[in-house]
Amino acid sequence: MTKSINLNALQIFAMAAELGNFQRAADALNLSHGAVSQRIKGLEEALGTRLFDRAARGVRLTAAGAAYHDEIAAPLARIEAATRAMREADRPITFRVGPSFATRWLMPRLARFRAAHPDLSITTDVQETALAHPLGPNELAILPGELVPKTRDLELRPLVELSFLAVCHPDLPRPSGPLSLAQILALPLLQDAKRRWEHLITAEGFPGPATLLNFDRSALALDAARNGHGVAMAPRHLIEDALAAGDLVTLWQAPAPTGEALYLCWTSEHGRARGLRRTLSWVLAEFGQPPL
Repeated sequence: MTKSINLNALQIFAMAAELGNFQRAADALNLSHGAVSQRIKGLEEALGTRLFDRAARGVRLTAAGAAYHDEIAAPLARIEAATRAMREADRPITFRVGPSFATRWLMPRLARFRAAHPDLSITTDVQETALAHPLGPNELAILPGELVPKTRDLELRPLVELSFLAVCHPDLPRPSGPLSLAQILALPLLQDAKRRWEHLITAEGFPGPATLLNFDRSALALDAARNGHGVAMAPRHLIEDALAAGDLVTLWQAPAPTGEALYLCWTSEHGRARGLRRTLSWVLAEFGQPPL
């Protein structure tokens, strides 16, 4: 009897049981009503028992049908998940990230990723704002909390609390010794679209800076700082490599926590795929977090 049971018939039965209607099951599976009815009739004949009571307004599981559905629902879900994971295995992992994060954090780490996971390939999808569409198979996002959508299927892990540093080239002309905030604000300031220098000046009640150059991205402001054009303010995770290499030095750090965080995001539906799960764990490890 086991060999005579068709897996496709089981999937059709499970959908009809969940929806309580053959036509809705047909629509969900892109089949005709007749095909659904025929497959379920064949399943009933193979099992030797009636699974549904038919009525004009729909169908209802018999006691035997309900018991059978309870037994096969979990195995079918596992088969579907395993099949989806197998299909996703060869697809590239897509990082949906901001442009500055892609340039300053991800790109310098690509060689490390390839060394750790030579069988996986990745691609980037730059996000200028919040996620424009839901995350799909083999997709993850790394975004500040303000850009993370509030959806129930989204899995989140905080990576790091956002802390901001004022940095410049080591040879930028400036007074010797530790600088006060007032002295820093008198230097040429490099600002991205978040306009953090302007917000700080307003909050502290200082007069405007002598020079304020505006850029639309953090990466561009940091490039200008590395070329000696002034002082940029950026989150620590984007500049740790440049600080370690001596390309930039810290002049000032925000004294209070921002309460903001950077998040790693993926969907619970696709989070069991092996390639995606390995990539998620790699990102977490890069931020000193435990793996999934």
